Amino acid sequence: MVNPALVNPALDPAAVDPAAAEPSPSTSAEKQRFAKTRFVANAGLAAGATYQWIVKPYREGKFKKGTKGRTFALIKAGLAGAFAYNRLKAAVDNAKGDPLLSKAVVPLTAGIESLKGLGSKLRKGSASDADLSSLQDVITGVKSAGQSAGAPVTDRVPSLSQLGG
Repeated sequence: MVNPALVNPALDPAAVDPAAAEPSPSTSAEKQRFAKTRFVANAGLAAGATYQWIVKPYREGKFKKGTKGRTFALIKAGLAGAFAYNRLKAAVDNAKGDPLLSKAVVPLTAGIESLKGLGSKLRKGSASDADLSSLQDVITGVKSAGQSAGAPVTDRVPSLSQLGG
């Protein structure tokens, strides 16, 4: 079937009214509501990935030398670390759209930045107890900030395909 707009450009709404092709901006109230929603989604994914693919296997001893499946567990943990860092950065960006959230989350920015190399440390198997503790502290801080701003964060475990991009 032939697209009528290709045959007759006058039938294309963008050709008649160029503003029809551009999305209209959201109101500030919508931006704030969506900022909280996106913050909760991103922070929840970071928390879920952290627990499922890093904290839980670490506690189970799956990162210790000689453990069966160690290499695969380290690769998954490395991907989860990079994924969690990315989602935490996105959550902080989302928080900037809401005055209450931005006040609560901005102090955590330095902690999130300190996690930048965690993914590669986990993949190489060189992450320490201090690295894991730091990660858990940041996740707890983000969850607390969301809770205090009226945006409670619950863990949402991403799939392995989501971790890989």
